[in-house]
Amino acid sequence: MPFIANTDADRDRMLKGIGVQSFDDLIRDVPDELCLKEPLDLPPALTEPAVMRLMGELAAANESASTYVSYLGGGAYDHYVPPAVKTIASRSEFYTAYTPYQAEVSQGTLQAIYEYQSMICRLYGMDTANASLYDGATALAEAVSMAMAVTGRSSVVIAGALHPNSRHVLGTFIESGGERTVIQSSLDGGVCDLDSLAESVDDNVAAVIVQQPNFYGCLEEVGRIGEIAHEKGALYIVSADPVSLGLLEAPGNYGADIAVGEGQPLGSSLNFGGPYLGIFAVSSKYVRKIPGRLVGMTKDKHGRDGFILTLQTREQHIRREKATSNICTNQALNALQAVVYLSLVGREGVREVAEHSLQKSHYLAQRIAQLPGYSLKYQQSFFREFVIETPLAAGTVVEAMIEKGILAGYDLSNAGEKGLLVAVTEQHTKVQLDDFVDKLGAVN
Repeated sequence: MPFIANTDADRDRMLKGIGVQSFDDLIRDVPDELCLKEPLDLPPALTEPAVMRLMGELAAANESASTYVSYLGGGAYDHYVPPAVKTIASRSEFYTAYTPYQAEVSQGTLQAIYEYQSMICRLYGMDTANASLYDGATALAEAVSMAMAVTGRSSVVIAGALHPNSRHVLGTFIESGGERTVIQSSLDGGVCDLDSLAESVDDNVAAVIVQQPNFYGCLEEVGRIGEIAHEKGALYIVSADPVSLGLLEAPGNYGADIAVGEGQPLGSSLNFGGPYLGIFAVSSKYVRKIPGRLVGMTKDKHGRDGFILTLQTREQHIRREKATSNICTNQALNALQAVVYLSLVGREGVREVAEHSLQKSHYLAQRIAQLPGYSLKYQQSFFREFVIETPLAAGTVVEAMIEKGILAGYDLSNAGEKGLLVAVTEQHTKVQLDDFVDKLGAVN
């Protein structure tokens, strides 16, 4: 939108209309230490060519998965994205569309969202999916908020190792909302201690959460975890990696009431951490409690298929106190990329990507475990990523491998733990895996 300058008189009228005397009064709830006390220290203005040169220099200072061989994971994965994905998503009718409020002029966007919802339902084995949320972490937090609203209970239990980012977002959503708590069950060898979980789930637990595979890449006993949740009348929330579902059982098949996930592996590049998309799906009995947008298909007066936003219980459409959520939009472009990606690779393609990721990650783990001073931290079944114990601090190993042109993985000290989390996708070749092992063996 174009910049519209406001005069002092304009600002005074707006402040009076709001009911405050000054701009300082308007922002009085902002902590003083966060307020700007002096003008920004900006460099002198540049010409357009000079700005372009500067931006190019700054961009060239960044390294990426295209200049290093990357084994980073922890929620964002370097899967192959077919060029057609971005080509289609960049078409102007998709790329410049704002939001599909007017169904009669938004049929293309609405149909794309409907196809996305349908594909997610098939992938996750659920009845209904929404049009996406901001990312996997906010989708999980919205799932917990929904579970609390459905059950009237005030605590949730995390079964196993949940991504730290999801845990922090969940804390912001839940623990800041009054007498509500998040309980972490104990771990046993990198996975949920089922006895500890059973003791943690009582009649005040709204939901049990499990991440599959978990943060360490280990596979949880999702069937038994769901039974424990349902025995106490709690909802069962599964945060499942979408690529893993090419091989692993869909959450809906083992009793998930709500299934969420991070949709980045479905056609979105790493993008410095975003934008991504949050997957959110439910069983049919909770369809009227689902947050965010939902697109339905109907017939027009001529009997033709038509698409429209439906069952909208968002704060934009009904009174705030009756809204199921204040999430008010969806990640349309990223969801579109997921639709295109899934359409291109198909059911067998998703399975193939999952199989390659599984086989190559196990090959690499076995090779690393044979190196002096290195070992697998957890003796569990895993998918795509695993934790290794290193002879030196994981951060030291990471720095040494960067010098060799390899991003060796995620240093778990950033999450307050020890070890190196290594992720492998279908893009890694055997030559690259063997080279990683050879260079890693020289770091000790």
